Amino acid sequence: MSIPDSGSAAPSDDFLDRHDGLTHVHSGKVRDLYATETGHLVMVAGDRISAYDHVLPTPIPDKGRILTAMTVWWFDQLSGLVDNHLVSYDDELIPESWRGRALLCTRLDMIPVEAVARGYLAGSGLSEYRAGGAVCGVPLPPGLVDGSRLPAPIFTPATKAAVGEHDENVSFEVVARQIGRERADELRELTLSIYTRAAEIAAERDILLADTKFEFGLNPSSGSMVLADEVLTPDSSRFWPAETYQPGRTQPSFDKQYVRDWLTSPASGWDRGSDLPPPPLPDEVAAATRQRYVEAYERLTGLRFSDWLAPRG
Repeated sequence: MSIPDSGSAAPSDDFLDRHDGLTHVHSGKVRDLYATETGHLVMVAGDRISAYDHVLPTPIPDKGRILTAMTVWWFDQLSGLVDNHLVSYDDELIPESWRGRALLCTRLDMIPVEAVARGYLAGSGLSEYRAGGAVCGVPLPPGLVDGSRLPAPIFTPATKAAVGEHDENVSFEVVARQIGRERADELRELTLSIYTRAAEIAAERDILLADTKFEFGLNPSSGSMVLADEVLTPDSSRFWPAETYQPGRTQPSFDKQYVRDWLTSPASGWDRGSDLPPPPLPDEVAAATRQRYVEAYERLTGLRFSDWLAPRG
């Protein structure tokens, strides 16, 4: 059976009965982790979507498969630059009903930092800049607006938050105190190198990679830094179509900004400052969000998403 897209922190009893070779380890906003008897992890991407620190009650059809397909593609594109934790996406340890949305991965000692790179000003970075002219302690030139391209990509790390809590932007010095300066330097350098390469690849497809976040772990045997989790998907990145780019406004995007915009519009009737959870998404919003995710995958990779869903021999 598939893991239910409920944001639950525990697997179902039925799953444990049917797949007792896997042990539930953790459930996040979108993904569920299971340990195998071989010492690996199975990472399963659900169709649930989060916004403003809430897991929404409405799933986005095929979202987990789109994220998984994009991650596999990006791991391949970046393989000459950084090691990753992927072992297989079609292994016999992955239950048949999870194929297309699950990855068999090497288990790592995770670094407790969201490694964020920004090439353009948007989101929480824009809010910080407007408040003090800097983002995570990195000073920026005056006069920048929503969507401005930065003079050079910047590293703007954040703390990792539990489900329902908010990631907090922090300075490089905070990270250095947390994980050591040498590791922090390595984390910053690797994050910016990956961002730069990914932005070049996206630009070849007429897509702007505004910002993105990575997660890294350490190989327990070698101590080397390894790229983990999902990478460069509409969940973790802002992708803007180059043909409509115009600084000074919110950009059209191939990511979940569409969901954020609906939630903060009068149409949703939701007050973000209240204690109430967000309402369900209308069918048309869920369908339009799915289409944006599919378009991001197909424009970036040049592949058809329907081929990823096709049975593999």
